Amino acid sequence: MPKQLSRKICIKILCEWEESSKFIDSIIESQCDNSGLDSRDRAFVQNITLGVIRNLTVLESWLYELRKGKIDSDIKRIIYLGLYQVLLMRVPDHAAVNETVNLARTRARGLVNAILRRAVREKDQLLENFNLMKPADKYSIPDHIYSRWDNQFGAETAELIASQSNKVAPITISSNPIRGGLTDKDLSDADACPVKNYPEFYHVKRLPFEALINGRCYAQDPSTSIAPNLLNPNSSHQVLDVCAAPGGKTSILALGMGNKGNITATDIKGPRSNRLTENLQRLGVKNVTIQSGDLLSRDNSLFNQNNKYDRILIDVPCSNTGVFRRRADAKWRLMPGFTKDLVQLQFRMVESIMPLLKDGGRIVYSTCSIDDEENGQLVAKILEEFPHLKKIDEVSLIPENDRDGAYVALLG
Repeated sequence: MPKQLSRKICIKILCEWEESSKFIDSIIESQCDNSGLDSRDRAFVQNITLGVIRNLTVLESWLYELRKGKIDSDIKRIIYLGLYQVLLMRVPDHAAVNETVNLARTRARGLVNAILRRAVREKDQLLENFNLMKPADKYSIPDHIYSRWDNQFGAETAELIASQSNKVAPITISSNPIRGGLTDKDLSDADACPVKNYPEFYHVKRLPFEALINGRCYAQDPSTSIAPNLLNPNSSHQVLDVCAAPGGKTSILALGMGNKGNITATDIKGPRSNRLTENLQRLGVKNVTIQSGDLLSRDNSLFNQNNKYDRILIDVPCSNTGVFRRRADAKWRLMPGFTKDLVQLQFRMVESIMPLLKDGGRIVYSTCSIDDEENGQLVAKILEEFPHLKKIDEVSLIPENDRDGAYVALLG
């Protein structure tokens, strides 16, 4: 498919993302499916679209250097697409400029052409200016988020987090022994490299599609293994996995239990529960019962069965600040004061399941956030509300090259 059509699809995706509340991944998937893109063109569209979203602040800064004054939003999208290709993607200048100019309506092509050709001429200076930007701008992190990192972690660590948060996440898979695990051929074909300190996890250059389809592996970040491993149930335990979709943590719980005993996994009815069911079936997990429902509704069947659990894992909805590199648009959805409603929801969810924990049982609280209000401070509030619990262990990770950021606390 001509790259010109792929670029048009990029513009459609960016426009839909700006004008809706949809997640960028779902928009890309829908638009690529509807356009019948092959794998190569789909990758091209994904790389450019996510690249623009990751670097919006930088692109805005460069555009301001190249031309001050008001520009319509539809033309800005086209210019951002061109600037990203010229300055950050290193597409050949003539292709990036000519193909991008042709995306604009006729009367705007002169403006787009002038700006992009100036960017080509001044490329070295623009890239030098990029290196001199303050970290929040250089890594396109909204100021209200970056300032929280600066206050919580200090200037040096905040910049490291910002740098990691703006990278493309590595492709990571976990081997699934339930289905026989990855073969030597799988590992060779995928050009796999073991992730240090995370057994059965591998960084790969290419996804081993046959192994994925057959359930011999699962695509997930190593940080997802911490919560189920800290909970560490055995096959005699009654286990509850709350907010279990898409099932990566559930499968690790099942594996640790020898695929025996009983896990109840729950999530909202609909696509999330459906995906959970499909993934666990593909992975060969046999010891899980799936229940759908809203945890905050007393109509949820969990609360009508008089069941108590030895072990509970609750992976609450969060800000995703530990996984920005995997969710490129998440940072732009977080408004100032974003934790206020989140921590209320998180506490209510924990509060709702506490009656289901057996005396002497253990619970893991987990997020993919690095924000202390959602993590350590929220756990302190839980312990204050439920004084019979103590904090047994705690793991707090910032994003690094080999894994995402995450928080896990074991209480009992």
